[in-house]
Amino acid sequence: MRPPGWWLAMLLLTVAAVAPASQGQRPDPALRDALERALSASDSFENRFDAEVWLMDMATRLRERMPDPQRRMEFLRLVHYEARRADLEPEWVLALIQVESNFQRFAISSAGARGYMQVMPFWLEELERPNDNLFRPETNLRMGCTILRHYLDIEDGNLTRALARYNGSLGETWYPNRVFNALRARWHPQ
Repeated sequence: MRPPGWWLAMLLLTVAAVAPASQGQRPDPALRDALERALSASDSFENRFDAEVWLMDMATRLRERMPDPQRRMEFLRLVHYEARRADLEPEWVLALIQVESNFQRFAISSAGARGYMQVMPFWLEELERPNDNLFRPETNLRMGCTILRHYLDIEDGNLTRALARYNGSLGETWYPNRVFNALRARWHPQ
């Protein structure tokens, strides 16, 4: 028996492989290599098939904002891993990152928050980890996902309130609505 959505994976893989070939070009070797590496390290996915489907789908959606295929695949694998580690939906994290930093690794807010998920630097001192780097994707995503999970727990699973708390706008809905709009427009699984 084939897993649900197997046809979508086959379609995506066929389009990814055939489209360049149909134009007289070979598939992008950098994308192929990046996908192969990301898929071989699919420890946050239930199986390789799930990894292929999700990574190909999200990589297509992220292409405009992160054109380098290797960086894009590594980033998506890391987002998936850290989101699942914190028991979050990876698509929520992608929507939050779009709103917070628009996928700019070195983003700094007017309040001083840093990186993809705009983590405040006081956390490094608070945790006695002053040498950690919030521009390092692994650190930023680990801390950002952990913070969001904590706020989701505090708010008894209410994502709207958890997102507002993450942004420092608890009691208001403008920020959660921005994240939900990004989720619906770009990141919601099809």
